Amino acid sequence: MDLFDFRWDIIWNYRDFYITGIWVTLALTLVGYIGGVFFGVLLGLAQTSKNKIIYWPAKIYVDVFRGTPMLVQIYIIHLALIPTLFGQSYGWFISGAAALILNSAAYNAEIFRAGIQSIDKGQMEAARSLGLTHSQAMRKVILPQAVRRMVPPLGNEFITLLKDSSLINVIAATDILYASKMIAGTYSRVWEPYLFAAFLYLIMTFIVTKVIAYIEHRFSIEYNPRKSKKERAET
Repeated sequence: MDLFDFRWDIIWNYRDFYITGIWVTLALTLVGYIGGVFFGVLLGLAQTSKNKIIYWPAKIYVDVFRGTPMLVQIYIIHLALIPTLFGQSYGWFISGAAALILNSAAYNAEIFRAGIQSIDKGQMEAARSLGLTHSQAMRKVILPQAVRRMVPPLGNEFITLLKDSSLINVIAATDILYASKMIAGTYSRVWEPYLFAAFLYLIMTFIVTKVIAYIEHRFSIEYNPRKSKKERAET
């Protein structure tokens, strides 16, 4: 096949599959990320605990999921874990979302742990001296300061998860890659469908990158004590 002999008409013919694939990709990513952030906070807090009963299970979980390929995790969750726990499989979306949540939680846990531990210990001591409990000090003093430091790595994790969601295709997810595989199989052409899939992922990651940059910029303005309220409003 000639590299420059592109047939974009076949992409147009399968446009509905690509549109569906985009929504599926975004849905998997959002569900995986939101769930990953929720469990990541719990795991991150557990990893900062001095209680070994709380610390070690969280530490082992993070090491296992960070140390094994997501593709292997997807197969284990879809073919073994969910059928064993519930007696049946619930389809590729449930399995795929579960895999993304569990994997993302491990990486987010490290982000939250590092963010919390980056705050000077004197902040906690000062909060406790004012009569706050450990949980109150963590919620009202430590986390608000740590969150702005977590914005860039949390944004990077979202982008990574967006791209890694393509792996769910191995259990027949109807995502962007599914549409490309259908075209490649039907027309025996690979340049058009896979380049277009790459283009779609590139566009989505570009948009997310810009959104993250904007959020990071707003956080830097909001927490900059040298800027007056007027300067912050103008910015």
